[in-house]
Amino acid sequence: MRLLRLWPDQSHFDFMRFRRFSFPFSALVSIATVLLFLQMGLNYGIDFKGGTLIELRPKAGQSDVAAVRHTANGFGFGETEVQEFGNQGSISVRFPLQAGGETGQTLVMQKAHEAFDKDYTFDRVETVGPRVSGELVQSGTIGIVLSVVAVLLYLWFRFERELALGAIVGTLHDIVLTVGVFVISRIEFNMTSIAAILTIVGYSLNETVVVFDRTRELMRRYKTMPTEELLNLSINSTMSRTVMTATSTALSLVALVLFGGEAIKGFSVVMLIGVLLCTYSAIFVSTPFLIYIGLQAGGTRSGQRESSALPQAAE
Repeated sequence: MRLLRLWPDQSHFDFMRFRRFSFPFSALVSIATVLLFLQMGLNYGIDFKGGTLIELRPKAGQSDVAAVRHTANGFGFGETEVQEFGNQGSISVRFPLQAGGETGQTLVMQKAHEAFDKDYTFDRVETVGPRVSGELVQSGTIGIVLSVVAVLLYLWFRFERELALGAIVGTLHDIVLTVGVFVISRIEFNMTSIAAILTIVGYSLNETVVVFDRTRELMRRYKTMPTEELLNLSINSTMSRTVMTATSTALSLVALVLFGGEAIKGFSVVMLIGVLLCTYSAIFVSTPFLIYIGLQAGGTRSGQRESSALPQAAE
């Protein structure tokens, strides 16, 4: 039985010729993402903002978002966010954090039950106070920073200087654009989102290490090979494995997006986009960056190559 190949084993595609477009494009998108983040910020969820989140499902017929919004705003608890989601006409109602601590949040729930119990089922109720939300913000921020620092330190000691810099640039690129997905899509940023970012960091690290391990191996084998040719050979020899990994991961995430439910839909969408970003950056950002910082196989850019056999594609 013939094995399935999503990418030919002996490919000779010239990836490096796209660097004059991909690298400036990625730099501009990263800068634009930072500017958008500073201007728009993130759509913080109840984990970080505090308050009360209620998800309502109509007992019969269709939900009336306008009526729910009018009723909720009439409670006098401040500006209330009301949104429809899902295929069954479910509605999320988010009340801002109330003064008075637990008593204030309890009053919100009492009012909501009095107003909506007749026509809606309460599928989900979450209440987070100011102290808890503040602790979650602090813990989440520290967790992300420490994880990223640990990854960057690992990359610095894992590779030679040029390869380490390329891997660091690729990882930071993926983090920035992942945050940009949250900014542009306005997907709720909560504790699950932090898990998504950390998972994407790990996936980005995995993709980059695979390519750069092959690059380092080829640098020792072909000491006179021109840098562009060597990098193209590195990507082509690992491309079969990269495509297979990205495809299998993406298919799993598509299933989660379609059938995983609203609770993890935001996480699944961000992860799916993140997998595509990581695959792109390993090929068109991290690797071309090595050319810009002057990586050389053996101190020369001669077109002559060693007589060793070409490496087989990575599985």
